[in-house]
Amino acid sequence: MSVTLSDARVVTPDGVHDGWLTIEDGRITHIGRGQAPRDGFGLGGRTVVPGFVDIHSHGGAGGSFPDGDPASAAEVAAFHLGRGTTTLMASLVTAAPDTLTRAAATLADLCEQGLVAGIHFEGPYIARSRCGAHEPTLLREPDRAEFRALVKAGRGHVRMLTIAPELPNALDVIRDAAAEGIVAALGHSDATYEQTLDGIEAGASVATHLYNAMPSLGHRAPGPIAALLQDERVTVELINDGVHVHPAMLRLAMDAAGADRTALITDAMAAAGMGDGRYPLGPMTVDVVDGVARLASDTPGQPGSIAGSTLTMDVAFRRTVREVGRSLVDAARMASLTPARVLGLDGEVGSITVGKYADLVVLGDDLDVASVMRRGAWVRHP
Repeated sequence: MSVTLSDARVVTPDGVHDGWLTIEDGRITHIGRGQAPRDGFGLGGRTVVPGFVDIHSHGGAGGSFPDGDPASAAEVAAFHLGRGTTTLMASLVTAAPDTLTRAAATLADLCEQGLVAGIHFEGPYIARSRCGAHEPTLLREPDRAEFRALVKAGRGHVRMLTIAPELPNALDVIRDAAAEGIVAALGHSDATYEQTLDGIEAGASVATHLYNAMPSLGHRAPGPIAALLQDERVTVELINDGVHVHPAMLRLAMDAAGADRTALITDAMAAAGMGDGRYPLGPMTVDVVDGVARLASDTPGQPGSIAGSTLTMDVAFRRTVREVGRSLVDAARMASLTPARVLGLDGEVGSITVGKYADLVVLGDDLDVASVMRRGAWVRHP
């Protein structure tokens, strides 16, 4: 089947062009400027960007990947797809070994169905002092045998592990992950600058939500942030929801790393797309007030730690253009191509390029989602 999308502002890696594109059998076959050579589906001058790629998401629409429920996980994937995320990683949180094994097996089924792109273990090998919304009693030292068992449970679909490099045996586990083709991400860590560099040398290549759950940038003790921003081998995740990171610090990171090393993420939990209330995040309980997720607290006037977000990738994209001041091209790179490259999927998705899958998001004048296409089929029709 062939379809031409005409009268569009097409955002490609090299610019924004008024033109058209043709899709055949789920892939982009032609991209042109000006008037399409044949009648097509007119988009009325709307902007077309590549489908978003979210490499760090725990849930949404009331569902949560750590629950290990296949129906709930499928609903999470469908919710984010409707907001333009055509490639989604399923992130777990710290839990007991058998809980993580069961969840990984469930998510492996969804990977094989094409609903999610891989499994991300955020923990359990993270620093107690920076555990955030992870249950501290379930944290443990990196264990090579346990990690191998988790990878086996994921049946080839484990894509990422977040780990604190300063922990005992962490460097060995990072090396094991790299040898398996699994991305080692440094985060939830109290590492020094030097310990962070050791983690990178061992094979780590991603910073889990830069700035959050790690020491602040200091002029005498630069800590992990400086090491992660400076090293060209590292891609930094950023949560742009107006809560986790100030716009000035987003600009600082984007200037330092560039769009080729910056990946927008949501770190979304079950409350994304829902109202305020109480929600689970693995074994933890989260209260959402005014759209901000924090661990439930029994102490009046003392809210708990930030616990994920209620963000979706379309909002992160829009904020990056409107609030942070990045171009459509850079925002598309950070929301799509760079995270796709992290997963090794940039040959198939992540940009509007001839030969790649037709994973597309059509945006209105306010950069809100008007329609979504995945693999050449509308999932949210214009």
